[in-house]
Amino acid sequence: MSAVGPPVADTPMWLSHHWPAQYERCAVIAGGHVCRRCLWLYPVAIVSAMVAAWGPWWPRSWDPVLIPLLPFPAVVEFVLDNLRLVRYSPVRQVVLTAVGAVAAGAGYVRYLDRPGDPLVWGTVAIWGTVCLVAAVVGHRRNRT
Repeated sequence: MSAVGPPVADTPMWLSHHWPAQYERCAVIAGGHVCRRCLWLYPVAIVSAMVAAWGPWWPRSWDPVLIPLLPFPAVVEFVLDNLRLVRYSPVRQVVLTAVGAVAAGAGYVRYLDRPGDPLVWGTVAIWGTVCLVAAVVGHRRNRT
C-alpha cells in the first residue's frame, strides 16, 4: 500500500501562479505547470494588439465602452471563483480570458500611442483592484 502525499511544487511560482494544491488550474507544458489563464491571456492579447495596430477591430470611438466591458465577464468569474461561489471551470476560464484579452490587446495599442492613457490605466486600476480584493478576501476566508 502506497501513501500519496500532498502535491509537491515542481514549477516556479512565476510560471504557475498557483500552489501545488491548485495545479488543476494550470496546463502542463514540458513537465512544468503554466497558469492556464496566462497561457491564453498573453498570446491572445499580443495577437489582438498586432491586429489592432494594423487596423482596429472596431472603431476607436468604441474603445471607452469595449476596453472596460470586454474584461468584465472574466473579472466576475475571477471574483466568484476566488470567493468560492462557483466551481472552477477550465473551459469557462479560457473562454472568458480570451474575450478579455482582445480588450487588453486594444489597450496595449492605446498605451503605446499614449503611455498615460486614462482609459487604459483606469481599466487596469478598477479591474485590478476588484481582482486583488477578491483574491485577498478569498484567501483570508479560506484560511479560517
